[in-house]
Amino acid sequence: MPDPELSEFTGKEVVVDTSTAYIYLGSLKAVGRDFLTLENVDVHDANEGGSTKELYILEARKFGIRVNRKTVQVRQSLVVSVSLLADVVPY
Repeated sequence: MPDPELSEFTGKEVVVDTSTAYIYLGSLKAVGRDFLTLENVDVHDANEGGSTKELYILEARKFGIRVNRKTVQVRQSLVVSVSLLADVVPY
């Protein structure tokens, strides 16, 4: 069953952190039983490049999401956390 707590994030820019090296930044379109659907998404592999997940998220907060996918479905079993990009606190 979809998580009603996540439905309040629908239509907003979110950060989806996973148990893998991947993070997803985009607009939450839908919350399904097994997947989160995001639109206008930046799929980022933290193993590539020189920054940590946290630094990458901070850059997205400051400069905006660098869209590289129109739509992505993220398996909910891999999700560690979901937060609003607007709630990321710059330091």
